[in-house]
Amino acid sequence: MLTFTCAGCGVTLPIAGSAPLPFRCPAAREGDDVDHVVLRTDAIAAPFPDEGDANPFVRYRHRLAAHALAVESGMSDDAFVTLARDLDAAIGVVEGAGFRVTPFAPWPALAVKTGCGRGELWVKDDTLNVGGSHKARHLMGVMLYLLVDEWRRGAAAGGGRRPLAISSCGNAALAAAIIAKATSWPLDVFVPASASDAIVARLAGLSASVHVCQRSPGVHGDPCQAAFRAAVEAGAIPYCCQGSDNGLTIDGGRTLAWEMIAHLRHSPQGSWAPGRIDAMFLQVGGGALASSIIQGFGDALASGAVDRLPRFYTVQTVGAYPLKRAYDTLSERILHRVPLVIDQGFCPAADQERAELMLLHPDIVDDELREARRRRSTFMRPWEKVPRSIAHGILDDETYDWAAVVEGMLKTGGWPLVVNEDRLVDANLFARELTGLNVDHTGSAGLAGLMKAAGIDPRLAVERVAVVFSGSDHAA
Repeated sequence: MLTFTCAGCGVTLPIAGSAPLPFRCPAAREGDDVDHVVLRTDAIAAPFPDEGDANPFVRYRHRLAAHALAVESGMSDDAFVTLARDLDAAIGVVEGAGFRVTPFAPWPALAVKTGCGRGELWVKDDTLNVGGSHKARHLMGVMLYLLVDEWRRGAAAGGGRRPLAISSCGNAALAAAIIAKATSWPLDVFVPASASDAIVARLAGLSASVHVCQRSPGVHGDPCQAAFRAAVEAGAIPYCCQGSDNGLTIDGGRTLAWEMIAHLRHSPQGSWAPGRIDAMFLQVGGGALASSIIQGFGDALASGAVDRLPRFYTVQTVGAYPLKRAYDTLSERILHRVPLVIDQGFCPAADQERAELMLLHPDIVDDELREARRRRSTFMRPWEKVPRSIAHGILDDETYDWAAVVEGMLKTGGWPLVVNEDRLVDANLFARELTGLNVDHTGSAGLAGLMKAAGIDPRLAVERVAVVFSGSDHAA
């Protein structure tokens, strides 16, 4: 049975009948400091598909919450497929193409350039996705759920629909506007004053209502996010890429992980185990990309599609790194409960040593994670300065899905990296020149993290490593 549970307080959300949509925990209260993030918690019984339809939302439908809701509400599998194909076709009319499994391939020249030449460096290219980034995957999953919910309630398409709302500086808003246009669903977009004129013009051309949000002196936090939440409070649907505001947004993003795993399970492996990836570097802003991929790999592990998880590393910029700050605070609490630290006073300073030591104490990690989710502001708080970086797409004031991402690092032996502007520029230059892919500085930021880590961790030189390029350069 389709089940959602709040990771922060443990409340289970009812789905049957006329229950509210499982966006946010109903027990959440302003100022309670609990990290209320809704997660799907029922077991997925469907076998993992290595091959299938070119549309990931058809191929992996048996693993999606929208399909589970459809089946439990009496919709046939064929009817769901028709719904997904019709939506995809409508998106194609707006965008020129709908959703397709995107390329995942090794790039030997890039591996050599980044210090991984004796292993393999694989790139998942989601710049070819709807809207030029992975953001549309999140929103497609939410939209399928909304359309199934309309069907089960017998609501007329478009009749009395609440508006959608999203906060974004670019790619997420563009993805939302494309899907909203395809469904004739009204959309309010809250963007910063720094949003590019080209993006704002494109949003207006897609019939989105664009609201430019200015920062107020002395007020911490993203003004776009504040305006977005005010709109949701007034009745709008949170059509966003933050799991903290809409737990369903993680669902569609997991297709990225499943595509990578399926490709590696189906392709010739050489000396590598089927589906194996040793390390993955993920750029982080709000955290939905990393959270989705981590959870997608977790689903695959539970179903037996892989026999272990990669080490997950996250990448932020010197312009804003709230996730690393949260990780460091939590790590300090964990390490001060480790017997080796207590008894002998040994507390490693190196990231790899810290990560490996914490990996040996999963019970302490779980205990401290539970406590951290009940005291969010101790670990995750808005960045105090105005974030600035050439990788503007990961300049979120907060990492909204921080707890799931930190958990993914702690339980696999990865850690967060912070890179400077020169490294971001170099990584993008190498990415574009050696692969020919039209990726922007945000989209190649994971590669910048790998370049930094390769100089620290010698394992990476001989392992199978993966990055995700997500975010096409709209100016190119």
